[in-house]
Amino acid sequence: MARLKAVFHYAASVGISARLHAAECDWLAIETCDEGDDARLFQLLADADVLWHVLKPATAKVIAAAPNLRLIQKIGVGVNTIDLDYARSRGITVCNMPGTNSQAVAEATVLLLLSALRRGPMFHDATRRGDGWRLDPALFDQVGEVAGRTVGLVGYGEVGRRVAPVLRALGARLLYTASGPKEAAEAEWRNLPDLIAESDVITLHLPLNPETENIINAAAFAAMKPGAVLINTARGGLVDSSALYRALTAGTLLAAGLDVFVDEPIADNEPLLALDNVALMPHVAWLTPETFDRSIDIAVQNSRRLLDGGAFLHQVA
Repeated sequence: MARLKAVFHYAASVGISARLHAAECDWLAIETCDEGDDARLFQLLADADVLWHVLKPATAKVIAAAPNLRLIQKIGVGVNTIDLDYARSRGITVCNMPGTNSQAVAEATVLLLLSALRRGPMFHDATRRGDGWRLDPALFDQVGEVAGRTVGLVGYGEVGRRVAPVLRALGARLLYTASGPKEAAEAEWRNLPDLIAESDVITLHLPLNPETENIINAAAFAAMKPGAVLINTARGGLVDSSALYRALTAGTLLAAGLDVFVDEPIADNEPLLALDNVALMPHVAWLTPETFDRSIDIAVQNSRRLLDGGAFLHQVA
């Protein structure tokens, strides 16, 4: 039996490399390619059967470089970085893997929320500089607790369902909005405008598509409570970044916690980087060894279906 060739398009640590090597077998070979190495990517794609795609866009140009490609397996959930129309025109199956990174993203959401509310990055940096005991006392008027605050979850899928009980245990009142009310939700249903108006903290958990792009815009910021906090571990394009910067500098927002950005990697001159009321992560909320264990298992299963036939897991195109 000829071995399928899969290309894992992401930088592989020692641990990830070991996991990928362990997944190889008599029918599957896995090659890794750093997202910054386009020359290697196009070389590997020339005879690849499967692309295990992570974050760097799988454009029409990328897909066209793989004449034998039969499956694009998203390592994660969002498929906005894949040219789905071109993949369909080639008859290439596209799958994602909802749920595999939900625990990691939920935990990172709580991390960013606490970091933003308590100015964690600023106090961390000040302490390392030796300035932690010489801070302006006024800074302590700009921190707060989760307990007693109303947290609004925009989207109530796998991540939202995991975040809700943690925040409730910390003493928050919870609201949520989604495509419709959810059975047994640990939060009160609101439409989006009412959720924005009532919430002290707004955290985003929904996909990026034409309907949700810039869903948090200047009008949304204007409708928020003074001193609100915004958390985004979903997709950068959900938020108008210019309006976000204005809200953070004008005092409309107390703070923000961001793992995702409109343009990634984020530019060195991005204005948000200069603000001390923003907690930042480089789109790694999903990135844990446990996430990779779950993800590789599904990627291998779907790759095997190219040989055995049968329905793919989580096919989106």
